Amino acid sequence: MPERPFTLAVIVASTREGRFAPVVASWFTAHAGRRDDIVVDVLDLAEIGPYELRYGSEEMASYAKRVGAADAFVVVTPEYNHSFPAPLKHAVDLLHQEWQAKPVGFVSYGGISGGLRAVEQLRLVFAELHAVTVRETVSFPMAGSLFDDDGKLREPLDADRAATVLLDQLAWWAQALREAREARPYGS
Repeated sequence: MPERPFTLAVIVASTREGRFAPVVASWFTAHAGRRDDIVVDVLDLAEIGPYELRYGSEEMASYAKRVGAADAFVVVTPEYNHSFPAPLKHAVDLLHQEWQAKPVGFVSYGGISGGLRAVEQLRLVFAELHAVTVRETVSFPMAGSLFDDDGKLREPLDADRAATVLLDQLAWWAQALREAREARPYGS
């Protein structure tokens, strides 16, 4: 009997004007969207505007509901000055229990490090929130040169394989942790 699909929230972390994030996020969500075991919900922080969210507002309630409804997360993040974007930190810090006992994966991009320094810092943040980060990542060093003008990877084979491994790990953790949360709410 096949398991019911899990909801994967893909968080697009960059909010800068002229950002490259939509190219990477579109590639990843297309890859995830080909799977029968995943329902993708894109949370683009440029549209959500985390600094404008106020407790008690409809926008904040909607954001919290979408994060709470997700069974797993993938953060698509650039690396800015050896770290991740400030709006992402704010968006994460606005909530707490919505992140708990759920897996988080990362797709990063940037210069020579491919955003991996940002990912290592994000692992610490999500550990504090009692989320489980998966080991495998998808990383794009010198990302601008890897995609063509239409947003397609010039040589997709390695990245496609990495995305498949990441999604397989997330699927395992998402199903296992969802079953655990349903059997016994986290923290009790």
